[in-house]
Amino acid sequence: MSLASRVGLPGVPSRQAVTCPYCFEAVAPQRILFRCRGRAGRTRGCEPVLDEELAAYTGSTAGASLPPVFAAAGRGGRASCPACGQPTGNRACPECHNPLPSAYCDSPGRIVALVGAKNAGKSTYIAVLLHELMNRVGTELDASLVACDDRTIERYKRDFARPLLEERRLLPTTASAATGPREPLVYLLTRTRRTRFARPRNDSLALVLFDTAGEDLRSREVRDLHLRYLEAADAIIFLVDPLELPGARAGLLDAVPGAPAVPGDDPDSEPINVIARVTEALRQRHGAAGRTGPGDRLRVPVAVALTKIDVLRPALLRQSALHRSRSGAGVLDLDDREAVDAQVRALLHDWQAGQLDTYLSQQYAEHALFGLSALGGLPEEDRVGAGGVRPYRAEDPLLWLLYRFGMLDGVRTGRS
Repeated sequence: MSLASRVGLPGVPSRQAVTCPYCFEAVAPQRILFRCRGRAGRTRGCEPVLDEELAAYTGSTAGASLPPVFAAAGRGGRASCPACGQPTGNRACPECHNPLPSAYCDSPGRIVALVGAKNAGKSTYIAVLLHELMNRVGTELDASLVACDDRTIERYKRDFARPLLEERRLLPTTASAATGPREPLVYLLTRTRRTRFARPRNDSLALVLFDTAGEDLRSREVRDLHLRYLEAADAIIFLVDPLELPGARAGLLDAVPGAPAVPGDDPDSEPINVIARVTEALRQRHGAAGRTGPGDRLRVPVAVALTKIDVLRPALLRQSALHRSRSGAGVLDLDDREAVDAQVRALLHDWQAGQLDTYLSQQYAEHALFGLSALGGLPEEDRVGAGGVRPYRAEDPLLWLLYRFGMLDGVRTGRS
């Protein structure tokens, strides 16, 4: 993901390149193009022309007729069009010609890749996570989350917020990338950090969320479409549906909608297989780039979250680490984090799914385990349940990543 230079992230080298959040090409700042503002009213400016690079990326000429792009040194993120003389601050990727929002170019950024098998709830999770960051969790963190471009605003409203949060309809499964490029969601997260002896300061982070359709992980040919963004990812969130773990069935509520008739019957939906495919692809790419040796563990931090834990709650009443809510103090409670991690690990081993934890430990230098529910209750056929959307600890994986990125403080509270 686009990333301006990273500062202070343990185990991650600093870099100055900006990674396009659309084609995931790493671009040196001096190579970034500018796009003319075009003609508006009586203001002079260039006429739209077909942008062939953009049309090739989208697979269509619709919406690809825009004012031309040009190369320029630029100052303060602005340059004058050599054809019409109009100043512009609109920047574009030199490879795919998609827009590179100013806030995205000028802030340290992180790409968070979201991966899970079909029906793991990726789209629902994205919708709820962003809503929480814009509201309750954002208030807790003294943070704002603002879309970096109009495309993100439109896609979030159309594909996520309106159907799930307003109309209370369950979201369809993510469409395969084989049907055409899928738009990432690009946001600027800004936190006000207050200390006892210093003036408040604002820390900003460009955040790119990109989800992978389950079927895109089945075919090696289609999966290659995702290697660029997986390789560029600064962190990965793996979503695991406990309904796909046969040993978890003893703790499930009766008549869980959408539960597979035989858990694990589809090898493509088994969490260990999904994670192994992604890991194999990452290892090949990182090895080819000289980032890791054959026996080295991958250095990208991985959050592995059991979704839909509301269906497990009767079996978790004695498991306080997963049953209780976070403190909501605007920091990461490290004791609570470790307790939840240990509890999820114990559940995996109880469900004869301990190899998942073992495999992650072998392949990744750092991984953390979570339990969450995006909806907070069972759906009713194709609609959200009568209680509405009531997320439970959906923000936990991202808070841990913000802590890893140096955007959130960690404290010891004695909770265990």
